[in-house]
Amino acid sequence: MPVDIQPALDFLKCPTPQEWIDEAIKQDNLEILLIDHANNELKAAQNAMSIIRRYGSAPQQRSTSRDIEKDSKHNTFTEKKAASTALNLMYRYTEHFELLNKMSRLAREELRHFEQVLAIIKKRDIPYKPLSASRYAGVLRKHVRTWEPARMVDTLIIGAYIEARSCERFHKLAPYLDDELKKFYLSLLKSEGRHFKDYLALAEGISEESIEERVAFFAEVEREAVESVDEEFRFHSGVPA
Repeated sequence: MPVDIQPALDFLKCPTPQEWIDEAIKQDNLEILLIDHANNELKAAQNAMSIIRRYGSAPQQRSTSRDIEKDSKHNTFTEKKAASTALNLMYRYTEHFELLNKMSRLAREELRHFEQVLAIIKKRDIPYKPLSASRYAGVLRKHVRTWEPARMVDTLIIGAYIEARSCERFHKLAPYLDDELKKFYLSLLKSEGRHFKDYLALAEGISEESIEERVAFFAEVEREAVESVDEEFRFHSGVPA
């Protein structure tokens, strides 16, 4: 049964340029594509775990206001206010079970995808060589706000864009690939589409205000990253130089 990825396509501001598709299906670049895909799956799992670590701290790791005040080196109004904010966030996000559950599930799925791509790389005798990361994620993340909960909201919105773009590229690439890769990439559409929705729903649930403005902002940033020229070919790179 075909997977409906229209919500992910509608979420994106632009389609992947055909020039990128033409570059991706070249034999040398197909090897780079698979290696970078594996790296991206691992990074996605690591990002989910990072969110769990940052916003799911165990109760016994929390400090109390009294403990903070005992440390004379940090006994300033600004630092106590920052510490108090951090404590409040720890309680808030530890109790946000939906965030922790979604990120835990996502991390497991991304690691499974990582293993699947590795198996294909091994089967095809492709050397699993180091690759530099594309500028795509960095372009998005440099706009993340530095205070909470805005930082968390932006991080989740970016996660939604990365998953939606991955879903779109799997879908666009599939018709040009051999049967094995085509079947594999089409099998990923359901999970990538779900991940995009999960990230967006979590951002809406955590934000203290409407996220429409930030979603629109990152839509333009993401569009610029996809439509601008990139010197190196990667899974999330822009138009080939």
